[in-house]
Amino acid sequence: MANQPAALIVGVGPGLGSALAAAFAQGGHAVALGARGDGGERCAQELSAQGLRALSLRYDATDPAAVAQAVASAQEALGPIGVLVYNVGNMVRGDVQELAPEDFWAALAAGPFGAFLHTRELLPEMAQRGGGTVILTGATSSVRAPAQAPAFAAAKFGLRGLALSLARRWGPRGVHVAHVLIDGVIRTPRSRGYLAPGDPALEPADVALSYLELAHQPRSAWTFELDLRPAGDDIGEN
Repeated sequence: MANQPAALIVGVGPGLGSALAAAFAQGGHAVALGARGDGGERCAQELSAQGLRALSLRYDATDPAAVAQAVASAQEALGPIGVLVYNVGNMVRGDVQELAPEDFWAALAAGPFGAFLHTRELLPEMAQRGGGTVILTGATSSVRAPAQAPAFAAAKFGLRGLALSLARRWGPRGVHVAHVLIDGVIRTPRSRGYLAPGDPALEPADVALSYLELAHQPRSAWTFELDLRPAGDDIGEN
């Protein structure tokens, strides 16, 4: 899969973000890695050491000016962005009487608002060039809201709604918009602290391969929503 369009992976850290960066880079894409912390820089260094093209971009995915600058920097360094993977989330827990208003807004900002900012910058250019791919990372909470996390549920429901609207608007213009529903726990350094031996979990590298496949689907058979869960998990039980 040589000569693939550049990809912007937003939300790169230990776990799925780094696995997504590796999958797309190894699949022939030059990758720009967006992160608020230093996870993107570490990942870019590892990929560059393998001879792969990777650019680290440290910025706030909820800041309109920072997003515009990051997209411009990525395209200046790597060429037109043909793939956007938005993998940002803010797991805010707490019932309504426990949440501070700013915590609720932070969840919405990290979810649909940040995705809106990035797609606003990239979708018109993708359509003008004749195509592209946008993949948004959802969760079980995108369709089944947990009682203990109304802010996270509102954010993930909103992200899925955004994906649906974008797919209807931009699909006919050649842009593949997909929503990936992660219905289970991803095995990350953080989740290993509470996963018991033998607990079913999603392996980041395996999930990332599914994203890469979405970006290479033929136009006659696009997937809008991909529902991923580990073997051993009952459907609807997470």
